[in-house]
Amino acid sequence: MAGNAIDQTRRMLSLVTYLRERPGARVAEVARAFGISEDELIADLDVLPLCGTSFRGGDLLDIDTDGERIWWHNPDDVAEPLRLAADEATALLVAARAVATLPGLRESDREALLRATAKLEAAAGEVAGASSRLSVTFESEGGVFADVDRAISERRRLWLRYYSPARDEVTEREVDPIRLFAVGHTYVEAWCRLSEARRTFRLDRVVEIKLLDEASDPPPIELRDLSDPSTGLVQTGAEDPEVVVETGPGGRWVAEYYPHDSAEELPDGGLRITLRAPDPGSLRRLALRLGRDGRIVAPQGLADSARDAARHALAAYGE
Repeated sequence: MAGNAIDQTRRMLSLVTYLRERPGARVAEVARAFGISEDELIADLDVLPLCGTSFRGGDLLDIDTDGERIWWHNPDDVAEPLRLAADEATALLVAARAVATLPGLRESDREALLRATAKLEAAAGEVAGASSRLSVTFESEGGVFADVDRAISERRRLWLRYYSPARDEVTEREVDPIRLFAVGHTYVEAWCRLSEARRTFRLDRVVEIKLLDEASDPPPIELRDLSDPSTGLVQTGAEDPEVVVETGPGGRWVAEYYPHDSAEELPDGGLRITLRAPDPGSLRRLALRLGRDGRIVAPQGLADSARDAARHALAAYGE
């Protein structure tokens, strides 16, 4: 299994060189050479065609596979040395310096990044001086990401204080991290020792985090396809309570972001959306976010509690 995001990036950079020298390489042989499964290799190959020779796109890597062999159709088109525009070099230098300050970054990775940054500064000339006057400070999520990434790499357990908005409470728990991923926000999927089940934690809701000396030992788990609504980040079942939300034209986005059973057009251009939620109470926040653009109409108890929450929120502003 791939270790973490940094390992994957390093592997994919090596993969480009490897494939350039081996046209028509067999999938099984490449996976074995990199110590990953064929599925993980195919996932890397799905990302590589999105990469190019410029921040603005440039010549993209035309790499594909028929499931047995891997073909790179335009290696010569992207073989020319990379030339960065002034704004591209500035952005890259600022980002590199910021990443180098992340707590928890492995020292070997930090040193490699600093060496690459020094070479880029020398090549950038005057642009490097301008970029040195800019700085980026990571919020707490950056430090959490580094600790989680390190825990995955070193196979160590984590202790978390985590805020759950659905219950409006902070809990303490120990987790065995499995992988990091991003779907709008950055998450860690882990085996939670408190609930004895797989759980997903949003990094910006981690109040406090510590790496423990205990080894991470999650049970064998089949990773979910996060692009599939039936197995992705938000999962619902037929036994979950049904909730009906009516939106105006400005609230149609709800149907795009929430898995739902149906979305009926309304005369005013809005939608009547029927969805299921394991914890219907968590949808009160959706009602508050919608404001005048929508409302919960069923079940009645949830609709009433959403209105009460809105009244309390307005009262806090003296309205």
